[in-house]
Amino acid sequence: MTTEFSRRDMLAGTTAIGALAMLPAGARAQSGDAAANALLDTIAENLLRLNPESATSLGIDKGARAALHSQLMDRSQAGQQRIADQARADLARLDSIDAAALSHGTRTSIDVVRSAFRLALDGFAQPYGDVAVGGWRNTPYVVIQNVGAYLDTPRFLDSEHQIAGAGDAEAYIARLESYPNQLDGELARLKAAGANGLIAPSFLIDKALGQLRLAAKGAREGGGLVASIERRTGSIPGDWAARARRIAVERVAPALDRQIAELTAQRARATADAGMWARPEGDAFYAWSLRAATTTRMTPEEVHQMGLDELRTLQGEMDGILRGLGYSKGSVGERMTALGKDPRFLFPEGDPGRAEIMAFIQQHLATIRARMPQAFNTLVRGNVEVKRLPPEEEPGAPGAYGGPGSIDGTVPGKFWINLHTTGLHNRYSLPTLTHHEAIPGHVWQGEYAYKLPLIRSILAFNAYSEGWALYAEQLAAELGVYADDPVGRLGYLQSIAFRACRLVVDTGLHAKRWTREQAVKWFSETNGSSIDEVSSEVDRYCSWPGQACGYKVGHSEINRQRRRAEAALGKAYDFKAFNDTVVLGGNVPLDVLATNVDAYIKDKRS
Repeated sequence: MTTEFSRRDMLAGTTAIGALAMLPAGARAQSGDAAANALLDTIAENLLRLNPESATSLGIDKGARAALHSQLMDRSQAGQQRIADQARADLARLDSIDAAALSHGTRTSIDVVRSAFRLALDGFAQPYGDVAVGGWRNTPYVVIQNVGAYLDTPRFLDSEHQIAGAGDAEAYIARLESYPNQLDGELARLKAAGANGLIAPSFLIDKALGQLRLAAKGAREGGGLVASIERRTGSIPGDWAARARRIAVERVAPALDRQIAELTAQRARATADAGMWARPEGDAFYAWSLRAATTTRMTPEEVHQMGLDELRTLQGEMDGILRGLGYSKGSVGERMTALGKDPRFLFPEGDPGRAEIMAFIQQHLATIRARMPQAFNTLVRGNVEVKRLPPEEEPGAPGAYGGPGSIDGTVPGKFWINLHTTGLHNRYSLPTLTHHEAIPGHVWQGEYAYKLPLIRSILAFNAYSEGWALYAEQLAAELGVYADDPVGRLGYLQSIAFRACRLVVDTGLHAKRWTREQAVKWFSETNGSSIDEVSSEVDRYCSWPGQACGYKVGHSEINRQRRRAEAALGKAYDFKAFNDTVVLGGNVPLDVLATNVDAYIKDKRS
């Protein structure tokens, strides 16, 4: 069915493009966008069929796409090959288009898809790894502490797969039945990688094994997967929980056990070497993953030096604020460490502290939401829900992450907060984290993509996504959130400095042969972050090489483009109009961002 559909779409798209040549010049200009967007829609449908979960997350697994509502992505090697083959075929079709004849918006969409697919195909050419087509999570390891179906699928089924009736519940059961196959598809790739000498660092395997054992225990005891459908089908006739329990006990738990057995075997061969330099062909993989993460050709050395330079500037401002607060002795990192121990800024441990953190976030969401008309001419809803990460995921997860919900708004965007320990957060850093993950960060920015062709809601670029989220933190500061709160401004500056540190640490681990211990020590002492926080961060950089570098590279580029617009336009420059340009242009590689700003400057001058 998939092959027939793809051929039919290909013929339709090719026919539409070919017909343009037969039109008069004026009509050709008008029809070019229509034909190109028809092709883009076909490419979007191809991606959705290969990743059905994305259709559910976007809230569009209905009507002609209803079959996707009960399917999961094939994570086997054959599934990966199908994705690569489809990307290669669709890229060839895109390359047949004369983009010069298109409108700026349509040309941008063409450039975005071409860039995403070329990056992905270069990734598929690597000897191993998980490659995200138009996504941020590129990793050499198929299953590790923050990668794998054992984490993604239960969270997806609980949070994204909505259950409003018997049909939705039946689709949940169908997906649950597919889940063991998904796990075994990964298992085969995990074994193949191990046979070729790709073994993850020992400390990452230890974390992953602990989390996998929790997942297997939960499957046997009626935990997350069973509890989720049981909780949501109380008023829907059917033996949903019992059916889910049988699948979880008889099929899911054994599949998880098989992954545990393979990782245990690999643990016996593992070393504590943290970086890609220690893996087969690791330098080449890191070069590609750094390019995918930043959408630039920056070398590890250039990225490393950029981090040191940015950090020096940021800590210069932090030094002045700290002195004003009476913290004058020691390095900036040492003084921030002392500030982080001040009881005034800590949350209580345990559930009382978790509840306080949740209330604190809601308070700051209300504050920043009210200021959005000062930063944008075009507003979106900012539909966001704050949720705690599943406890079995928390030990290997970052402090938080977020993203937009469904296109129709029925599924809110998520601000996932790690509450493994309340010590991960404090009162002066949590506001800027809220701006980063929710408003005007990931959730806010993602909703603008829904105004663009469907393919633009599917594809994303790490440097833009994370660069925007850092710029969102900056916007909050520029909107006066910290006008009477110097400690809050310190939290904001420390957050930006944290991302500068990432440039240094990521390249240090993967290109300069830093040890895990060296990276944790440098990070904690330099930025004044807690050992708990940076330990989890460093482990993340080991399993997602390059990804952490996209944040500051993207943030700096957005600001460079803003300065360029200000210089070019002078008094005609408009703060809100520039921000609109960046978000309305959608999620783009950094060279396309520059093209969008060019168009903004040209329009304002005319």
